[in-house]
Amino acid sequence: MTELHHIVERVRAAAADATPLCIRGGGTKDFYGEAPQGELLDTTALAGITSYEPSELVVTVRAGTPLAELEAALAEQGQCLPFEPPRFDGNGNGTVGGMVAAGLSGPARASVGAVRDYVLGATLINGRAEVVTFGGQVMKNVAGYDVSRVLAGSLGTLGVIAEVSLKVLPVAPAEATLAFACNQADALRLLNEWGGRPLPLNASCWAEDAGVGMLHLRLRGAVAAVEAACAHLGGKRHDNTRAAADWLSLRDQQRAWFSTSDGIDALWRLSVPQTAPVLALDGVAPLIEWHGGQRWYKAPADQSARIRDIARAAGGHATLFRVPGANARSQVPRFDALSAPIERIHRALMREFDPQGIFNRGRLLAAT
Repeated sequence: MTELHHIVERVRAAAADATPLCIRGGGTKDFYGEAPQGELLDTTALAGITSYEPSELVVTVRAGTPLAELEAALAEQGQCLPFEPPRFDGNGNGTVGGMVAAGLSGPARASVGAVRDYVLGATLINGRAEVVTFGGQVMKNVAGYDVSRVLAGSLGTLGVIAEVSLKVLPVAPAEATLAFACNQADALRLLNEWGGRPLPLNASCWAEDAGVGMLHLRLRGAVAAVEAACAHLGGKRHDNTRAAADWLSLRDQQRAWFSTSDGIDALWRLSVPQTAPVLALDGVAPLIEWHGGQRWYKAPADQSARIRDIARAAGGHATLFRVPGANARSQVPRFDALSAPIERIHRALMREFDPQGIFNRGRLLAAT
């Protein structure tokens, strides 16, 4: 029995008696979203790169493939996943299917796009135990509703991702990281000012260290463009090797700033317009990414109402991203409430793909 057939039969049996299944690959994102429910359905046997055409900038890979394995294969050809999916364990033991299902992107997201922008096609096992394929291996074949991209961020609630085709890009020929000492307000002002200029901006990060605010800016692109931008912007230029390690630790949330081991403060992720001003949240100064669009805060989970009110007032939303403690499960909803029309669409999609509600029940939306 092949790995795919085994999973199909497992899904068929679960659908017959409405047994909930908890889809899991590397388990590196178990903390994200609501508590996993149901019997474990391990996808790691669905591993391997099935097709890779470097000249076409397309790779097709089975969902249980470790992210580190895919990134190593791309690096050999001078290519990459430009959206820099966070790995959290720092080792790339998470899987490609989990990367798509979580829909999380790293430091470069504001400049290059999100996970969903690079998903060309997908093969899915739905709640009827049917193996269905959406999209393909080129951008132009998308017609009608782009189901393959809907999978990004669905947290496994639509089915078991078996295989995905992804667009990849060449590694930029040049890179530089500049540092600027400034407070939060000045950092946001500078980022908005630079965003209106033809600069090869790729990623940014502002945070305080010992009370001193520091903005780091990463430039990527053609050699001439990067060097011209460095000369124009000024700032302190960092050694590329050191800077690469710092950006990697930011991507994987391995920096000390992200620690929630004190048992009090949770990690909150606020998604707001890049032009939003400094938010009136007390406590530890935030860590700001995506040219102002993603802001991380540390605050107790029970401050949910206030934090979400502030995020909404700024035109965004807040996610309770991580709660301290290895097994901590807060009663506070992890995700902000959806508007009634959007929630109806979400639930209708779930019912269509998974009529018995067996996949990752309650992980994304509260079960009803």
